[in-house]
Amino acid sequence: MADRVVLVGMMGAGKTTVGRELAGRLGWQFLDTDALVEATVGSTVAELFASRGEAAFRLEESSVLAESLVGGGPAVVSVGGGAVVAPANRELLATAGAVVWLRADPATLAVRVGSGVGRPLLDDDPAGALAALDEVRRPFYGEVADVTVDVDGLEPSMVVDRILAATAFARSRP
Repeated sequence: MADRVVLVGMMGAGKTTVGRELAGRLGWQFLDTDALVEATVGSTVAELFASRGEAAFRLEESSVLAESLVGGGPAVVSVGGGAVVAPANRELLATAGAVVWLRADPATLAVRVGSGVGRPLLDDDPAGALAALDEVRRPFYGEVADVTVDVDGLEPSMVVDRILAATAFARSRP
């Protein structure tokens, strides 16, 4: 059995919230690549974007992604929404364990992220930016996903239930 469940999807899909609950149910460690980037660079993702740009963030993101997918015992890993755009990251994800795409309609995402404060790629039009990002990223999520869970209208616990039902990990719950 794989020792990783890797959650991919757009910002606002619930990767961090669902990931924490899933890790708790499995008794596994929870890793969030955005939080790992922040710990590594000593600033928020938004501050990193502002001071060094998106390219610097993506380099840090790729590095922590590679580290989070190996060793250290079983883990649920929440992957930053744009990581799938890089071909090298998609290659890493292909061998990472069970990759679960938390798929949401852009309208759902827009409601969840609200004004987009603290989310550098959303600018002055969060709904429009989310729709455009979703259009670009959706094929990549589909490419890397072993399982797809539609999250629209679901509470996090329901999403976790669906992930467990769709993977071999349901049998390993404590």
